[in-house]
Amino acid sequence: MTATKSASAPSGSAAAGVEENVACPFCGILCDDLEVERSVAGLKVTKNGCSLAIAGFERPVIAASPQIGGRDVTLAEAVAEAARLIRVARLPLFGGLGTDVEGMRAVMATAERAGGVVDHAFSEGQYRNFEVLQTSGWFMSTLTEVRNRADLIVIVGSDVHTLHPRFFERIVATPEPMFLAAGQKRTVVFIGEGLDASAATGGSIGEVLTLSCPIVAVGEVMSALRARTKGTPLAVDTVAGIPIVQIDDLAERCRKAQYGVMVWAPPSLAYPSADLTVRVVSDLVKDLNVTTRFAGLALGGNEGAVSAGAVATWQSGFPMRVSYASGQPEYDSTRYAANRLLASGETDLLVWIATFSPDLTPPASAVPTILIGVPGMTIDKTPLVTIPIGTPGLDHAGRLVRCDNVVSLPLKNLHRSTLPAAADVLASIEHAL
Repeated sequence: MTATKSASAPSGSAAAGVEENVACPFCGILCDDLEVERSVAGLKVTKNGCSLAIAGFERPVIAASPQIGGRDVTLAEAVAEAARLIRVARLPLFGGLGTDVEGMRAVMATAERAGGVVDHAFSEGQYRNFEVLQTSGWFMSTLTEVRNRADLIVIVGSDVHTLHPRFFERIVATPEPMFLAAGQKRTVVFIGEGLDASAATGGSIGEVLTLSCPIVAVGEVMSALRARTKGTPLAVDTVAGIPIVQIDDLAERCRKAQYGVMVWAPPSLAYPSADLTVRVVSDLVKDLNVTTRFAGLALGGNEGAVSAGAVATWQSGFPMRVSYASGQPEYDSTRYAANRLLASGETDLLVWIATFSPDLTPPASAVPTILIGVPGMTIDKTPLVTIPIGTPGLDHAGRLVRCDNVVSLPLKNLHRSTLPAAADVLASIEHAL
């Protein structure tokens, strides 16, 4: 069944026209050069849109009303019932967390008041990064540094073009990088099979190489690459199906790079012990910095994941998976993982927040759910309470932290609809607790 129904679709109040320099909230790159036309028919991306941007901005506003148990109610009634359910819950879990900075601040405040747990839907991938950062540190770059300095870009086991469709256009294939010599071409290397290399084209790109291996074996290949960059002999002819001579060639390219970058997207490294792959990549970057300049670049950040981790850290001192059950923030990356809490039944109420996409639906579980999300979600079980909300950057203004963690970008209010912001709904719930 769908989680929303009835009522008339709300509409914005701004006049028709074209908005320039619009930031796109639908992936962690946060491209801020879009042109969006606004009319009575809705929004239309007219310049610099990718598949994610077009799907997000041009998604029609579906008629929706707050509901309690599938019955239409007023927003005030839905807020009051949500607050009551959270108040009596033993351990409420605030999950999904697909929202902007202001929305996540409100999540943290509500969770603290309610004695709940917070965890993002995409945190499993993020924790592969967090664990390396927490235990051994790393050298990291930014989107701007990569665009202007990198002469060697190695894509590690990640289908970057699918997750971030304009990464190659805006970062890799940009014309006239500021700090590459005139006429100098950058080399792009893909490690893994099935990776879309079609966007690795343009005047600034020279060679494009692929070292094909199963994604689950990327860690093994990176370990071999690290050994060969250090001159350590390997008594094999192939590693994960890749001839050792190709690994030696890449090792030599890494050693000779003026500014090399290892790029990966945490959601792509979804296999057992994938954190070890991130660790060996980080260690390889450290080794290379002894004699040249090398850095890592972790992408991700879709569905507000980077913003959620940043705000959780600002507010609690910990990167999500935080419990306020004791009255103060307590961090445990295993104990407070949302999937574990739902599977074990340790949580008795799921408060699911999803402001960007109707695809970020609550996981199937026996735990009762409060859904604070965009209209049009298709879910198996009717939530106890449903509150339809707007999307930051379309229906109201907001902010998001970019995937490289160095800037937060403002999101414009394009007045697509009058649906409320998640931050406002959550603030009302907190006030009612």
